[in-house]
Amino acid sequence: MDIPPYVWALTIAAIIGLLAFDFFFHVRKAHIPTLKEAAIWSSIYVGLAILFGLGVLVFGGSTMGSEYFAGYITEKALSVDNLFVFLIIMSSFRVPRADQQKVLLFGIVFALIARSGFIFLGAALINEFAWIFYIFGLILLITAGNLLKPESTEDQKTPIFVRLAKRFLPATDRYDGDKLFTIENGKRVLTPMLLVMIAIAGTDILFALDSIPAIFGLTQNVFIVFTAVAFSLMGLRQLYFLIDGLLDRLIYLSYGLAAILGFIGVKLILHALHENNLPFINNGEPVEVVEISTGLSLTVILGVLIVTVIASLVSPKGRVKNAISAGRRHAAEYLDLDETAEVEAREEIYRRMTDEEAQLRELPAKYKALIRHETEFTELLRQAHEKHNAVTAGGTGASD
Repeated sequence: MDIPPYVWALTIAAIIGLLAFDFFFHVRKAHIPTLKEAAIWSSIYVGLAILFGLGVLVFGGSTMGSEYFAGYITEKALSVDNLFVFLIIMSSFRVPRADQQKVLLFGIVFALIARSGFIFLGAALINEFAWIFYIFGLILLITAGNLLKPESTEDQKTPIFVRLAKRFLPATDRYDGDKLFTIENGKRVLTPMLLVMIAIAGTDILFALDSIPAIFGLTQNVFIVFTAVAFSLMGLRQLYFLIDGLLDRLIYLSYGLAAILGFIGVKLILHALHENNLPFINNGEPVEVVEISTGLSLTVILGVLIVTVIASLVSPKGRVKNAISAGRRHAAEYLDLDETAEVEAREEIYRRMTDEEAQLRELPAKYKALIRHETEFTELLRQAHEKHNAVTAGGTGASD
């Protein structure tokens, strides 16, 4: 189905408008979103995506509607996985909590630009070379295999662009609001915020290499591909703050994504065989194979995600990792507080950190081994306690 130019224009204008609204009304002034704010706006963006999909279903038919929803759900799941990497990046650079919104919005905008470029490049390649489906399928199968590999060291968990930015772009350790450059000792220097942006941009490009083949495995309609990707990215900033405390709880998400990407990879290769024109395969003739329908794809994707999320939420190991993550975050927040921080806010963060410590102390012995491997976490806790003792002693001395 050909999409009229005015529909393309209205859709792109609406997406740009949503991003501009997000910046001017939520992100421009640095603040930490409340859980209520994050929940409301996450619901609004998901609602808009569903309404758009219903519009596609009504005006484009059941096939286009099914393709949109299958693509949207797959890209949304991949976007949640991307949030893990964004969390690692912002933790690595110790981005102040209030400024994380701007980093996330930049990541979303750059991801949309990068993926749009790959979408139109992928569409051009598909139109010109039918065998590109073999390549896309192989990429997804390799990605699925990589998701199943255990990451045993902290260095392996740190994205490559974070390591490269820290190594080749030395900058001051001090943030100056959300500025990318600052003046230090009379010289203009980079701030950590610029390094964060570079790391986010680099990882966005890597994500696009997995994301775009995945959705082309579900539909080759460029309009559906573009809108499914765009709406999956909308509201990602709010979702980050809504499920921040649950991200580490989704311990089986990588397995679920591996199953989905592997499934779509097989689907792509079957489609490539069906459209085959490579001379060394079946003498350049199409191979009669079973093709996987969009309806079946949507069912498999939804089923795998539901099982993955439920298994993660009920897992005791997931609860342990979630408590460690929350304790690490609150310890880092406490260490980042300066002398001007309000006493009530300081004490609240410290109380949350100690509550999480108490939960971890009550764990069975087999789960405490997880804590012993988290050397960075235990060191942050030690530093936070030392700072609290120093602040408390200083405050007592001042009152005397």
